[in-house]
Amino acid sequence: MATPKFFHRREKKQAPPPQPWVYIGSDTAAGPGKGIYACRFDTVTGQLTQPILAATTFRPAFFALGPLRNGRRFLYVTNEGKDETATVTTFAVDAATGALSSVGKVPSGFAGACYISVDVTGSAAYVANFYGSGISSYRIQPDGTLSGPVEHIDFHAAAFGQQGPVTARQDAPHPHSTTISPDNRFLIVNDLGNDQIVTFALEPDARLGEPHLSGNHRPGSGPRHVAFHPNGRWVYGITEIDSSIDQYLWIATHGHAPEALLTYTDHTVRTVEPDYHGPTNTAAEIAISANGYFLYASNRGEDSLVVFAIDPESGALTLKQRIPCGGHIPRHFTLDPTGRWLLCGNQNSSSVTVFARNEGTGLLTGPVQTLAVESPMFTLFA
Repeated sequence: MATPKFFHRREKKQAPPPQPWVYIGSDTAAGPGKGIYACRFDTVTGQLTQPILAATTFRPAFFALGPLRNGRRFLYVTNEGKDETATVTTFAVDAATGALSSVGKVPSGFAGACYISVDVTGSAAYVANFYGSGISSYRIQPDGTLSGPVEHIDFHAAAFGQQGPVTARQDAPHPHSTTISPDNRFLIVNDLGNDQIVTFALEPDARLGEPHLSGNHRPGSGPRHVAFHPNGRWVYGITEIDSSIDQYLWIATHGHAPEALLTYTDHTVRTVEPDYHGPTNTAAEIAISANGYFLYASNRGEDSLVVFAIDPESGALTLKQRIPCGGHIPRHFTLDPTGRWLLCGNQNSSSVTVFARNEGTGLLTGPVQTLAVESPMFTLFA
């Protein structure tokens, strides 16, 4: 298949380590898991080693890996407590043993720290707090630890809209993700409670500009996460409550006061079967292959992984495959550095399943391995 003209030319990627570390966050509030586990992953065979406990920490829900700093790497972890127990922990990474050493901990600013992102310069971090209805920003200090919160932005403010109609899920604003745009100039926040996607310009010292709201005009959808296409023009948002994927156009201006416009294209696909009548489904994760040809999503309830082809001219999605995830409640999945494998964390069946991925067709086969890990919430390659 010829490379579409809109794709950026990429330099040849260096081969990843033959056995990178995989860090897995365990829901310590739902079982005997103690925190973050580490495995080696064989990128040739698609096999994970038996997990070892890398760090004891409360409910590690989401991770972000900072850039190399003075020869060291730091892992930033949200501890998703529903009250004052919500924190963000900084760990120093031991690349040889996989061990994580806690070097700092700060409050998340609100309850329910569920997502964290780090800018490409390694100078700022941004946290979404689901239960506390707000986001927080932090400076990353010279020693790799986080400052105290720089910004506390409460989404109860009128500027962020009103709650959606699904009262059981949209009783308040619920920021669910803080995604940094590929050019490192904007922060995109999905608010499940208010049915909004909020864009902020990133300003110096971890501060944020004025909010700009956009959405899919579908009350009760519950925006959860977004993924940028490699061409930088298309953004895909997965909605948790109505289990759909929306396509947006992204336009960002340059200059002294940069602005970004996220425009819904009226193109939406469902993630579940049209005649699905099983347990209540909530869509969870979304990812796009490095070449931009395929999009992946997970369903909790239908317990499936779904593969869509991305039209190279319009960005429209076409269903290619629906495959059982090999467990229950696939909260998070990730593609490995080679693009040949997909790891899926099944939170309620305490397993991580590994699927082989055909880079040409995008299709998944497997699971080729099912590894027992207590209540996995998040997986990250390091």
